[in-house]
Amino acid sequence: MDRSWSEMNREMQTLLAKQATFAAGIEKLLALRESLMEQITQIVQNFPEEAFAQMPFAGAEGYHSKTLAYSIWHIFRIEDIVAHEMIAEDRQVLFAQGFQGAVGAPLITTGNELSGEAIAAFSRQLNIPALYRYAQAVKESTDQMLRQLSPADLKRRFDGGMADKLRRTGCVSEAESAAWLIGYWCGKDVLGLIRMPFSRHWIMHVEAMQRIKNRLCKLARKGVNPVAYCGLSCNHCFLGAWCGSCRTVYNTCSFATVSPDGQCPNAACCQAKGIDGCWGCDRLESCEKGFYTPSNDGAAAARAQALYIRAHGEKAFLQLQSRLHAKYDFEKVQEILGQDWREALRRLEES
Repeated sequence: MDRSWSEMNREMQTLLAKQATFAAGIEKLLALRESLMEQITQIVQNFPEEAFAQMPFAGAEGYHSKTLAYSIWHIFRIEDIVAHEMIAEDRQVLFAQGFQGAVGAPLITTGNELSGEAIAAFSRQLNIPALYRYAQAVKESTDQMLRQLSPADLKRRFDGGMADKLRRTGCVSEAESAAWLIGYWCGKDVLGLIRMPFSRHWIMHVEAMQRIKNRLCKLARKGVNPVAYCGLSCNHCFLGAWCGSCRTVYNTCSFATVSPDGQCPNAACCQAKGIDGCWGCDRLESCEKGFYTPSNDGAAAARAQALYIRAHGEKAFLQLQSRLHAKYDFEKVQEILGQDWREALRRLEES
């Protein structure tokens, strides 16, 4: 489990256990959920639609054997059902806000009954932007409910009538792989449901989503030129596990993520000019696009690296990067190169 999320989860549970720190526990829980939602948001906003039905770990044991789309659906269907049918006892967001048709889901269950190719097929049917909006709506409604809880509410339990109600909704499949959920939920009090599914369940599936997207990025970069258009080395970049490189549709480098069209200005410019990288442009020394924006702390390093490629070629550049990163991490290399591209180029030449 991610160390920061694990620590927040532990602190939240400790705080909720005492009436005097209950409010602080709720705030810690909300902060944990917000942090986890940020990860989901980054994936939805920066990864291509094709990524959400891919199963790079198909057949493996664990949550990472699913798809990104399934993971989002599963997290928020369970939360929607538990928060509204059990705790609030009102209408689920899926129905109250008309998301079923918008998402395009052929079922209303948690998806526990699906496996293998059925998960991939299900994922391909989902409208990802609508699915994300559904996830946001569920989170917001649950957060609001959590803020309204009192310490006494945490001890509330559920009788057999609740189990019967859940079965009648049809939101949990009768298949053996899913039906157990009803007994599991009804065997907990509200505090137990906060622990699972409102917090720990999120952590496990978001971590699985991270594994999936990291693998997809690695596969996308296979056989692709590891030198980015701007002159950085994807093989040595601190975003290596997250980004599939600006030469693929899995481009989530820093300037791509902040650009309106999701494309780095350096990549767009090179593609428009038909050149393989900024080192092939006669305006490199004075360029202020993307990574060369004067306000960017890494502008000098990026420009110097592109100039080094112009002088010595990509192969020599990658060999140089390997030597540097054998001694220093990415941030240290950028620090060594400094804020003056001429001095940075000199230091690269000396290395």
